[in-house]
Amino acid sequence: MNQNPTKHTKVLIIGSGPAGYTAAVYAARAMLNPILVHGSEPGGQLTTTTDVENFPGFAEVIQGPWLMDQMKEQAKAVGTEMIEDHISNVNLKTSPFEATGDSGQKYTADSIIISTGAQARWLNLDSEQEFRGFGVSACATCDGFFFKNKEVAVVGGGNAAVEEAMFLTKFASKVKLIHRRDSLRAEKMLQKKLMENKKIEIIWDSVVEDVLGDKDPKNVKGIKIKNVKTNETQELKLDGVFIAIGHDPATQLFKDQLEMDKEGYLITKADSTETNVPGVFAAGDVKDKIFRQAVTAAGMGCMAALEAEKHLSHS
Repeated sequence: MNQNPTKHTKVLIIGSGPAGYTAAVYAARAMLNPILVHGSEPGGQLTTTTDVENFPGFAEVIQGPWLMDQMKEQAKAVGTEMIEDHISNVNLKTSPFEATGDSGQKYTADSIIISTGAQARWLNLDSEQEFRGFGVSACATCDGFFFKNKEVAVVGGGNAAVEEAMFLTKFASKVKLIHRRDSLRAEKMLQKKLMENKKIEIIWDSVVEDVLGDKDPKNVKGIKIKNVKTNETQELKLDGVFIAIGHDPATQLFKDQLEMDKEGYLITKADSTETNVPGVFAAGDVKDKIFRQAVTAAGMGCMAALEAEKHLSHS
């Protein structure tokens, strides 16, 4: 056990990424001396993204890991204490709030900003992981632009998959939607638009067995799919594969303490980052399943810090 005395802070930020780092910058500049606790891979989903072309302020393409590094250094420079630890337990019923890390370190906080993010669900194929960032993506709004006049596939059958497929038709010459069932889960209006789109072809009752491509230079050339009813396999020639089978928000820690929706996303008040527990705020992909962009996460991080400051000045 770690014998360090309990660390107290006015603002404890759990999780990094654009939301956590931006919250830290604003909280530190408000003289709240925040502590930001991040896991062993700080920076979140952006650290697995290579080219970032849609973050405001950069005319040239920047790299996701570099952007996260800059945000981290900025938060540190203005006075954030950064601690590498994994928060494994929180108690939001006490005042101040309490949190414990895997290290044994105890933290108490007058307010908490949660920015633990979410992770895209993957198919968990070796080939899919190998080509991540080289033709395999989990974000059409981020990467669709790179597939102008090319053929791509979207894997999934819910709203996200249908929206990604529709979005990709702006760039791609052909979009194949691959779904393991014989009907979509997406809402009817979306399905109607999808069916009417000439660029989209739906392949029913099928799962992806393998992503095919070249090793050097790395790029996707196609996929191997299997029909779950007939067990027949076929290879499709493609330039890109978008996985849209959902995201898992990192909210296990807050089960039974904070309100969440059925998918586990934290619920906040309208036009606010405040959760159902006053003084606890949530920012970024941990609560946002609609936009999921670095810039919107950063915006929410700013909101959370300003709301935390206001909360502290009133309490």
